[in-house]
Amino acid sequence: MHKLSVVVPCYNEEKNISLLLNRFKVAIGNREDIILIVVDNGSTDNSSAVINDLIPNYSFAKLCKVEVNEGYGFGILSGLQMADTDFLGWTHADLQTDPLDVVKAFDIIASQHYNPNIFLKGNRRGRPFSDSFFTFGMSMFESMYLGVGLNDINAQPNIFHRSFYEKWNNPPKDFSLDLYVYYTAIVSHCKVQRFPVVFPERIHGESKWNTGFKSKIKFIKRTLKFSKELKKRLRDKK
Repeated sequence: MHKLSVVVPCYNEEKNISLLLNRFKVAIGNREDIILIVVDNGSTDNSSAVINDLIPNYSFAKLCKVEVNEGYGFGILSGLQMADTDFLGWTHADLQTDPLDVVKAFDIIASQHYNPNIFLKGNRRGRPFSDSFFTFGMSMFESMYLGVGLNDINAQPNIFHRSFYEKWNNPPKDFSLDLYVYYTAIVSHCKVQRFPVVFPERIHGESKWNTGFKSKIKFIKRTLKFSKELKKRLRDKK
């Protein structure tokens, strides 16, 4: 049986964890081909205690413990290292990405006979105009700068075959991981496929980066810094 391990990094998401696990339980149902890896990504709130208390009640879920938060990407990479299935992926813990999207994504892969060359990624709908405009601007810049067509870079979920994951070379540990993996999928000639996902407001807590204009500026600076590094890697390969 082909199986999928989906990583969900949790950093200070104590109020969302119970809802997250319950929604995954409903989405997965009696399926045995989807495994959830919940990463406690160095949380400083009560997330660790909540996760440790709840995880034993969900047979499809595993815990990956990160002692010190080294970034969003580091949490995902830690979870992926723990996975042993042929398909891998990740999504967010804030419930702005519906767990059912993961199931839909894996069903799309199943409909294509589990093609190992496929890279499946969500394409967000229903976002505020300001956020959509920001995403469009960043996508346009990255597309021109890196020379490939990129759209809604940080959309979730991301689902792919283990053979693609094994090609990664020094992936970033921060939010640039989404850009790196999406870009790598394109230049590796994966069959990149997008599917629509709804992006509602958060139920609890707040975004760890999108907290206003200043946070967007910081995000842009980090992304540009990694983009320069990524472009340098390309030049060095030639």
